[in-house]
Amino acid sequence: MAKPLTKTQLVAALAEEMGQDKKAASAALDAITNVITKEVSAGGAVTLPGVGKIYCRERPERMVRNPATGDQFKKEADKVVKMTIAKALKDSVNG
Repeated sequence: MAKPLTKTQLVAALAEEMGQDKKAASAALDAITNVITKEVSAGGAVTLPGVGKIYCRERPERMVRNPATGDQFKKEADKVVKMTIAKALKDSVNG
């Protein structure tokens, strides 16, 4: 399995793809990240065409177990960020 791209590598690849300098690519990446963060934290969802959908889901209160001690305790309800991968991306990886 290949190592994931670092932010520096991603900015460089984005700059090359856009035909812009790294400063503009970094600003674009930061803007996209900020938009996604604001929308998902507000309970919305963001669809990145060809990549997938990022959304927030609520988890109910549940019983969990501490693996070190084996003790069970109640974990409060919380929210978790999920991502559904687009079919086009799945097909490009598998095909």
